[in-house]
Amino acid sequence: MSRGRPRLLVIFAGVLVSLAALLAVLGALLRGPPTWNVPQRFDPRPVSAERLEQTVRTLCGEFVPRSYLKPDNLERAATWIAEQFTDAGLKVGEQPFSSREGRFRNILARREGSDPARGLIIIGAHYDAFADMPGADDNASGVAALIELARTLPERQPRRGQLFVAFANEEPPFFTTPDMGSYHLAKKLAEEQTDIELMIALDLIGYFSDEPGSQRTLFWPLGLYYPSRGNFIGIVGDTRAGRWIRQVKRGMRSARSLPVLSFRAPRAIPGVDWSDHFWFRELDLPGVLVTDTAMMRTPHYHSNSDTPDTLDYQRLAAVVQALHGVLQDE
Repeated sequence: MSRGRPRLLVIFAGVLVSLAALLAVLGALLRGPPTWNVPQRFDPRPVSAERLEQTVRTLCGEFVPRSYLKPDNLERAATWIAEQFTDAGLKVGEQPFSSREGRFRNILARREGSDPARGLIIIGAHYDAFADMPGADDNASGVAALIELARTLPERQPRRGQLFVAFANEEPPFFTTPDMGSYHLAKKLAEEQTDIELMIALDLIGYFSDEPGSQRTLFWPLGLYYPSRGNFIGIVGDTRAGRWIRQVKRGMRSARSLPVLSFRAPRAIPGVDWSDHFWFRELDLPGVLVTDTAMMRTPHYHSNSDTPDTLDYQRLAAVVQALHGVLQDE
């Protein structure tokens, strides 16, 4: 018996070491790709939390419901968003399309790059909301950030072209169907063989909490790798999106404005492609999601309580500052 015990201890220790190594590798895969020693490449640009709040309140007040159930509201919201992009000095156009539910349009705001050899960076957010819900976090927060990003761009011309898009029809019953606004843009760009360097979908980016347990995970083991407080912004992509996750994470972290984490998993995992990057990835184009993790954090997801008063506009402003890091020319 005395000889067997040391052997069992060695075996047990080996199992523990192997398990720890396996968990470390799994964590690196899920949270990766790694971005060590990201320098602060620029001073974060001033971003107005008050203006972000005003935009959210406008979208949730003047244009509710923002869904195919009330096409006049969607149309007025699209016109208002186009006006905001125009006031920001961008070249604004639209992409109309039809479905059996009616006629809709994406709003496109472009900033030309100085180097035609560089690919296009697309940042988009859907402006429709689920059913008759106010849709403050989902997704007035994303649209507000998109508009504020356009308003606070540096004066000098970027080398890469930049396209800011307000998408129609992300919510059910359109999601994953060719009636999504993002399908029509992705299909057009694919057919034109546009060189796309990066596509970012902004979806639910305004709800934060410092309370313990405010951040949940899909599966309990993921709690080993992610905080229990919902005080960070997430970058989500599929297993083949590693280089775009790294690019966005490095850019956002370079602003030092708020914690930035990432999650990489197969598209079959719920939430990995739940936004307008869905069709970009379906057509083998770049695409990642920037999010506060939706129902994994906010208790107001797809409910009447998703109101402007529930959002954290200071940290939403920090998200916009971080996105400026992605747009910095290297």
